[in-house]
Amino acid sequence: MLHYERLSEKTERAILTDMKNATRPNLAFDEAGVVRRAYRESDTANVWRTAFIRDIDKILHCPYYNRYADKTQVFSFYRNDDITRRALHVQLVSRIARTIGKALNLNLDLIEAIALGHDIGHTPFGHAGEKYLDELLRTHTGRRFSHNIHSVRVLDQIYPYNISLQTLSGIASHDGELELLEYRPCPLTSFEEFDRMIEGCYLDKTNVRALIPSTLEGCVMRISDIIAYLGKDRQDAEKANIISAESFSPSDIGERNAEIINNLIVNIIENSYGKDYIKMDERHFNALVKAKNENYEKIYLSPAVAARFDTDIKPMMAEMYERLLRDLTSQDVNSPIFTHHIRYVNRAHYERAVPYEQTEPNQLVVDYIASMTDDYFIDLYRHLFPHSPHSIDYKGYFD
Repeated sequence: MLHYERLSEKTERAILTDMKNATRPNLAFDEAGVVRRAYRESDTANVWRTAFIRDIDKILHCPYYNRYADKTQVFSFYRNDDITRRALHVQLVSRIARTIGKALNLNLDLIEAIALGHDIGHTPFGHAGEKYLDELLRTHTGRRFSHNIHSVRVLDQIYPYNISLQTLSGIASHDGELELLEYRPCPLTSFEEFDRMIEGCYLDKTNVRALIPSTLEGCVMRISDIIAYLGKDRQDAEKANIISAESFSPSDIGERNAEIINNLIVNIIENSYGKDYIKMDERHFNALVKAKNENYEKIYLSPAVAARFDTDIKPMMAEMYERLLRDLTSQDVNSPIFTHHIRYVNRAHYERAVPYEQTEPNQLVVDYIASMTDDYFIDLYRHLFPHSPHSIDYKGYFD
């Protein structure tokens, strides 16, 4: 039987009373403290377009935002519009995080900006694609690739949008693979400090998990990332005929997606209202950890999901990387990395201290591959290597 938890009478009464008396705890980030790299009059907040609404608009209009629609969340090689892609995932994260944020009286625009931008630097083919691109970059340069750090690069360097430090910090530190019982923000006041942290993540990937959101809004978004995929991935696995819902263990947070979302949101609000940190109780936290581990065992690492990544996508990405790098160094201006990537980026006409095409060649290749959708990657590979034995056949609706 489905079970939906509710806030305790004490907490619900406290929230309603505070709303009625205008005494709600105000722990939201104050937009008067927003920090940007440069002063631009066009970025100055006004009464109808606040600082973080401006960040949201920039992210929504980023040329790479459209590409969420064809990037794997978990399930690649399926032609099935009912299975979640990253476009839906970031909306689900935003909705969950704003629900929590509204109850806690936080800055909803900041939450939305972080949520919508958090995966914009993700590779095609999900975490497998991220792993392969990281290996290639490390082999060639010793530097590391992480999708959350690359999301910052997309919105701060490839497209120098002058996004706020608070939004970029939330994106950089959103690691949805690291669950915590309690999330406490760590204040961040300057881009100098932020840039040192980001560079540290390029040099040592373990530094990525050490990043801490600088705002409560960033903390809410970070736990919401896990809530958004935990039950949804189970739902999608069932749709893909990989596993049935009954295959999962009974859980204190529920088995169905709607239960999991509701019960974790309620528990977070119950344990976080009026506090300067975000928290679950131990029972819900332990259930979340157990459910996530079970997802790995029964979904993410299952042959039905993992098949073909190492045998096909990995060698395809390696061949593509070497070919594009060779085209760059030989200045083959007819190569897709010039015609489909560098020119595409430059079409945005943003002023840069150094022209984009003078970026270090390996970084240019990484930028290009990371920007690709799944279908674009496969089409480009066929274009570059028409006689390759590697190919990808999608599972259709009627297979």
